[in-house]
Amino acid sequence: MALGLPSAAGLARLCQRVNRLKRLEDTTMETSLRRCLSTLDLTLLGVGATVGSGLYVLTGTVAKEITGPAVVVAFGVAAVASLLAALCYAEFGARVHRTGSAYLFTYVSMGELWAFLIGWNLVLEYVIGGAAVARAWSGYLDAMFDHQIRNFTEAHIGVWQVPFLARYPDILAASILLLASVFVSCGAQVSSWLNHTFSGISMLVILFVIILGFILARPHNWGEQEGGFAPFGFSGIMAGTATCFYAFVGFDVISASSEEARNPKRAVPLAIAISLGLAASAYILVSTVLTLMMPWHSLDPDSALADAFYQRGYRWAGFVVATGSICAMNTVLLSNLFSLPRIIYAMAVDGLFFQAFAYVHPRTQVPLVGILVFGVLTASVALLLDLEALVQFLSIGTLLAYTFVAISVIVLRFQKVSLSSSPSPASPRPAPKEYNSFSDRIELVGIEQALAPEPGQLRPVLRPYLGFLDRCGPGAAVTWAICILVASAITLGGLLIFGDSALHLPRWGYILLLLLCSVMFLLSVLVLGAYQQQCQQDTFQIPLVPLTPALSVLLNICLMLKLSYLTWVRFSIWLLIGLTVYFCYGIWHSKENRREPPGLTATRYVVFPSGSLEGTVQAVQLPSEAPAQEPGHAEQPSSP
Repeated sequence: MALGLPSAAGLARLCQRVNRLKRLEDTTMETSLRRCLSTLDLTLLGVGATVGSGLYVLTGTVAKEITGPAVVVAFGVAAVASLLAALCYAEFGARVHRTGSAYLFTYVSMGELWAFLIGWNLVLEYVIGGAAVARAWSGYLDAMFDHQIRNFTEAHIGVWQVPFLARYPDILAASILLLASVFVSCGAQVSSWLNHTFSGISMLVILFVIILGFILARPHNWGEQEGGFAPFGFSGIMAGTATCFYAFVGFDVISASSEEARNPKRAVPLAIAISLGLAASAYILVSTVLTLMMPWHSLDPDSALADAFYQRGYRWAGFVVATGSICAMNTVLLSNLFSLPRIIYAMAVDGLFFQAFAYVHPRTQVPLVGILVFGVLTASVALLLDLEALVQFLSIGTLLAYTFVAISVIVLRFQKVSLSSSPSPASPRPAPKEYNSFSDRIELVGIEQALAPEPGQLRPVLRPYLGFLDRCGPGAAVTWAICILVASAITLGGLLIFGDSALHLPRWGYILLLLLCSVMFLLSVLVLGAYQQQCQQDTFQIPLVPLTPALSVLLNICLMLKLSYLTWVRFSIWLLIGLTVYFCYGIWHSKENRREPPGLTATRYVVFPSGSLEGTVQAVQLPSEAPAQEPGHAEQPSSP
């Protein structure tokens, strides 16, 4: 073997490490954080994160430049598309009662490396998102005072002409971020109270806009004399839907707060459903009254609502709208600064990020170090950097997280491992084996049982017709179906987004490839549907699995492919930095290292006759490679 090249055993060991899964027994209700948030608190957190400045800016921009009055339809379709991702988060949030959101969901189903990269991207998403909203907040307030704040800053500090830096330091944006970080560090209840206040004012303003807007409505603004209801046609509605989809980003703050919810099993899915419903209603109704008050081609894309009331002679109503906009942006800021430290905390607790960020203040019971450090970091970004080139990171990071969560739902549905705690030592049942990779867990759940169908096994009613699928190895058909589903979704999304002209294909070749990918996508969904799934009566579960998460995967991939190539280049650089952090720190300090044997474990799985899957599948290891017993655990007798 050449000097310096890793051995086969070393590569196998590395693959085992990067694909190891977080133990589901570690996701119990016990926590260092304070469980103080009710369903109402979580709902208002979700509403505050989704109904932000987009309601006051995005509606006018989309209506004037992309869809016309059909912005109402675009918001409706975008809400349905967002519901696909929201349902995936709702199921995970109800089953996994820990903070971490998409990071944790990926860790318990896909593997450690994928989870770290998702968490790494979420960090960037929240930092840039918080800085961008603070900049918008500062700009909106500055506009209310005729840009006196900007003129004062440029006169006394000067104008910067440096690449990647802002035109001038936005001291106001940095100040509001630091102030919000101080409030968030005071505890979850203080953050919740502030969010209640700002959300309440924002919703009252929205209600005022809707009522007065319908009073001032002119139905002929949707008529043919103004260009009709959909002047840009069906393509305009679809383009508007892709833009409006990002208006509903933010409900993941609810799942990120599940560790501080009193009853996460019930509160998380209910709060996600209610907050998404309220956000969709607000966007649809406000866009309706906006396009009925004013012709769509006369709207001001920068301040459509305030300008519409001003044009109709209600100048005073513009100040009410401005107040609502400021409050809405405050709720988005609080949501960002509330979620970001909890993602960092979850990664630090698992050992994948620096241990200092796992510190929880004993009195307020919040991750204080993460709040203060990343609050200062976000304020610095808002103060110094030019965010126009970075805001598209928000889209790609969010969509990637949505995609992994949807895939994780499919994976967990076909696993036998439950999310309940492991049996107590006094129980006569043997302790379940810890599975260290995604392939191990999928393989084990495919083992046949005569007594009852288990998740991952072919449905009994379909065995006479699809028995040939059982000729594959245990769980192999499920594994291949999931891989084909993802691959066909990527190919199908590329064909739909780029078309035949961009791919330089003849028309017949494009249609043939499109049909082939569609058939493969549907066939993988049907194969997965033929296998038994987990069924938990006391926990929320998504209907129509695997179809619902599969459609979410396809939609998210299509939206990611619409982003510019420069966004992908910057995203790749950020991923390389994340990989460096993981392989230099995370892989060596992971909490899962404590459960690993000192050397590469040679494990064989043996099936013994028994009445349950836990009794039938046992791990037999070589005596010299058996892992050390954890304190308090009796040594298990070796299998014959």
